[in-house]
Amino acid sequence: MLRAIIVMWLIFAVAIGVAAAVVPDVDVSGGFFGVLGVAFVFALVNAVIGPLLRLLTLPLTMVTLGLFSLVVNGILLAITAGLTDSLDVGGFFQTVLASIVIAAIASVLQFVLGRGED
Repeated sequence: MLRAIIVMWLIFAVAIGVAAAVVPDVDVSGGFFGVLGVAFVFALVNAVIGPLLRLLTLPLTMVTLGLFSLVVNGILLAITAGLTDSLDVGGFFQTVLASIVIAAIASVLQFVLGRGED
């Protein structure tokens, strides 16, 4: 159980690092430990605020056939940037693009490492 949590934390850290390298105006300061800290805060925000925000926006997500969930993920990333000094995100489109990159990289890494079957 603890090993799975640590592996998911590292997966999100790698995904956030890749998003910071690929997406312009998304910067993570503090090096490796800064990325780990941002991944930890992002996981907490996603676990605590994420379900409530997804529930509140469920009708809009259904109307847009799930595309609004990308905006919800961007909002969660923006909340993370507001809570930590190590993450700076640009405007709306850069934040949504970064959340798409994070979701894609995390999904691929979960599939490769076999974490989706637990």
